[in-house]
Amino acid sequence: MQYRTTVPVLSTLTRTLFLSSFPPRECGIATFTNDVVENYDRAFGGQSDVVAIDEPGTESRSYPSRVVARLQSDDRASYRAIARAINEHASDILCVQHEYGLFGGSDGRWFLDLLEEVGKPIVVSLHTVLPHPTDEHRSVARRLCERADAVVVFSQTGKDILIDEYGVDAGKLHVIHHGVPDVPFRSTDGPKAKFGVADRLVVSTFGLISRGKGLEFGIDAMRAVVARHPQALYLILGQTHPNVRRHEGESYRAELRARVTELGLEDNVKLVDRYLAFDELVDYLAATDIYLTPYLNPVQIVSGTLAYAVGTGKAIVSTPYLYAEELLANGRGYLAPFRDADAIAGAINVLFDDPFLRRATERRAYRFGRQMTWPHVARAYGGVFTSVLPERRFASTQLVRPA
Repeated sequence: MQYRTTVPVLSTLTRTLFLSSFPPRECGIATFTNDVVENYDRAFGGQSDVVAIDEPGTESRSYPSRVVARLQSDDRASYRAIARAINEHASDILCVQHEYGLFGGSDGRWFLDLLEEVGKPIVVSLHTVLPHPTDEHRSVARRLCERADAVVVFSQTGKDILIDEYGVDAGKLHVIHHGVPDVPFRSTDGPKAKFGVADRLVVSTFGLISRGKGLEFGIDAMRAVVARHPQALYLILGQTHPNVRRHEGESYRAELRARVTELGLEDNVKLVDRYLAFDELVDYLAATDIYLTPYLNPVQIVSGTLAYAVGTGKAIVSTPYLYAEELLANGRGYLAPFRDADAIAGAINVLFDDPFLRRATERRAYRFGRQMTWPHVARAYGGVFTSVLPERRFASTQLVRPA
């Protein structure tokens, strides 16, 4: 039986403007923002625009047509100029995918110049939430959250930190999972055959490479894994982070390759040096038996790569950074101490030794990941936007109880 009620929903006339790094810039937040925009537009039938954030030296970068303005991160005057452009744009709301390092000034302070000038409702997604901030960082973060109409975080841990450590109003905070592809739970057999590794037990890590990823500990762990499972193969997928490459070239990758040679693991560790297109990335994950994140930053609050591994139903071994502790709870994965190759190897071997345990872990991860698929995430963003837009931006539907 249906009862009369009025439900606010986003009007198809609502226009959203996103501010973030954006492809072809090669960084995790750029990829994430592109996915958010495309899936949000698909869910609500809109056509969102983007203000892209440019790092120094990329003035000649070519963006798609949806990019309507470019913020120069190293030019403080650009922040107020972009704020004026945002106010003049025919959009109803601004959504910012925020990372402190994307913006100029100490702890990205220059971004506050822009926020102070924008006259539209603002939703900010925080990709970093530090549990023990400096006084200056806390000051910037508090002001950012005060100015925003709503703040999105990617985990309950992040929400709790903002309430307890920063004093942010809990009513402003919304937890929306990092989006993941909506793919079927499937056997590794076909994808392995595609890559010519049908007879291997595959461990993988993907993403832009930098020293903080702890990949050297994953390589070291393979000594003990290979001793027990000689057919094991560790795939390190991805190119060096562009910022790292600008400052130190390929020195870290060279160190990793040297370590592989030193340990005699040339047949068991492969570095795939390229930025993976979406379909290829999903195929590599489908071919993976165990996904590994040996990251070194204990306060990392979100990881797109870990989210993807959960969403595609992988058995996961990770170091216990904040996001991993929350996402892999309740048997959805296994944690090993930081910088401990022996412990990482032990967890991998346990999963390789017991295929039934591995399958059960995969299924728990996959079931949890259904709430993280992009359609769910897009609708969740729509709900947050609805909560901060003036009522005139809403359409309404009515359910009427029959006479």
